Amino acid sequence: MSTHDHTHEEDVKVLHSMGYAQELSRRMGGFQNFAISFTIICILAGGIGAYTVAFSAAGGGSIGIGWIVGSIFALLVAAAMGQIASAYPTAGGLYHWGSILGGKGWGWGTAWINLIGLLFVVASVNYGVYLLARDLVFVGIFGAAPESFTGTHLIIAVALITVSQAFLNFVGIRATTILTDFSGYLIFLVSIAIIVGLLAGSPVPLDFSRLVTFTNNTGDVGGGTWPATSSLFFAFVLGLLHVCYTITGFDASAHTSEETRDAQRAVPRGMLTAVFWSGLFGWFLVVAVLLAMPDMGEGAKRGWSVFFYVLESSGMPAWLKTLISIGIVVSNYLCALAGMTSLSRMIFAFARDGGIPVFSKYLRRVSPTYRTPGVAIWVGAILCFLLGWVAGSDANAYIVLASGCAVFLYVSYIMPIGAGILAEGKSWTKKGPFNLGGLSKPVAVLAVIGGGVLAFVGFQPPYQLVGQFLAVVIVLLVIIWFGYERKRFPGPPLTEEAVKARQSEIAREEAALAQS
Repeated sequence: MSTHDHTHEEDVKVLHSMGYAQELSRRMGGFQNFAISFTIICILAGGIGAYTVAFSAAGGGSIGIGWIVGSIFALLVAAAMGQIASAYPTAGGLYHWGSILGGKGWGWGTAWINLIGLLFVVASVNYGVYLLARDLVFVGIFGAAPESFTGTHLIIAVALITVSQAFLNFVGIRATTILTDFSGYLIFLVSIAIIVGLLAGSPVPLDFSRLVTFTNNTGDVGGGTWPATSSLFFAFVLGLLHVCYTITGFDASAHTSEETRDAQRAVPRGMLTAVFWSGLFGWFLVVAVLLAMPDMGEGAKRGWSVFFYVLESSGMPAWLKTLISIGIVVSNYLCALAGMTSLSRMIFAFARDGGIPVFSKYLRRVSPTYRTPGVAIWVGAILCFLLGWVAGSDANAYIVLASGCAVFLYVSYIMPIGAGILAEGKSWTKKGPFNLGGLSKPVAVLAVIGGGVLAFVGFQPPYQLVGQFLAVVIVLLVIIWFGYERKRFPGPPLTEEAVKARQSEIAREEAALAQS
């Protein structure tokens, strides 16, 4: 028996032990698992698109130091999640982890909050794809008039983008992984091109003191990105939203656990390495933009167009600017493609346990031809488009979607981590190959604190609508759970007896797929 076959058997055995059939195609290796999280993080999306969120908060210090602080928080969250993923490698990981560690009600709530966060991911990035394509390609390269683009153009473009991503997800994980593998290399190459191009073509001498210079850019000074505050420290905290929005979505590695070989090792490694390299290369990227900025005051006033201001002012060759612009747009498109993968697997996993009333039996269906959760993919795509449509087409729509992504995802991350702190050594005694040992609880506590801070900055004014929406969602979830779902929702198989009861069903499901 080959090593590959043995590993596959072990993966299937672990999945069976948790009460689930191997329905999805297990074609992803360790690099592919890393690449899907690295792609959905995409430092060329939030790192560039949300640049003003940090710079218009506390100036250069928010870039040079704030990015490092936020990245450390994200790395702690990834480490804590990785340990749980190593023990329970299933699709829709956070929902399953929350159920095992905190009870089925906690898992049910985790699932809904994570689902909403993933909807915000795809909707916000696809919104960003359109804006970047418009400003960098159509206006920047082809010279189109900015005023010629309307809200109708945005809606049609986002619809076409979303449909194409759903189709690519539907036709198989192989097609998706080929594109996300390519995206991993593309992000590295484009980032290096931006860093070298901006530094070499900087119109001003490189002043490294900018990295530690804090300036209160809130209010009109920063183009109105943030309301004015007299506290420079609070402005710095607000700027953490930049890295919070950028380095998120790495739960994609966990959501594709059932499609990854040697998942107990590859999944935690994929999350940690994706966050680490995104944090490292992302820092060099945002710092290069800061150092090459012709005028700090003018850059702050430019608000959302600060990156375009720096790129246009650069002395790098025109052909390089063109390639960078195209590379940024393509990377953002593939970022949302990976987000669609993650979203559909979450829907599939939750529906598989009856988590979505009435529709679960349809949403848990797997295409016998492509071995992908087809219905979940297309329903997810429709919901993403509708969310973007509701957000509108004004200047604040993108950041509202981005803030929603950061808030809901980080809340869903810290829910199973927090439950794990209480469960470890009690109901949680099973650990996987990736084990933090004595650092387990300290890392988890720091992850909850860090994740909480990152989520907190996501609903500060003028984006308080996200916080209000989160509060409404939590209240509704509590009412629905105690009023209805507590009795109806069976949850995942959490006992040995429940797992055994599913074995005959597992055999039937796998046999049906094998014959199709």
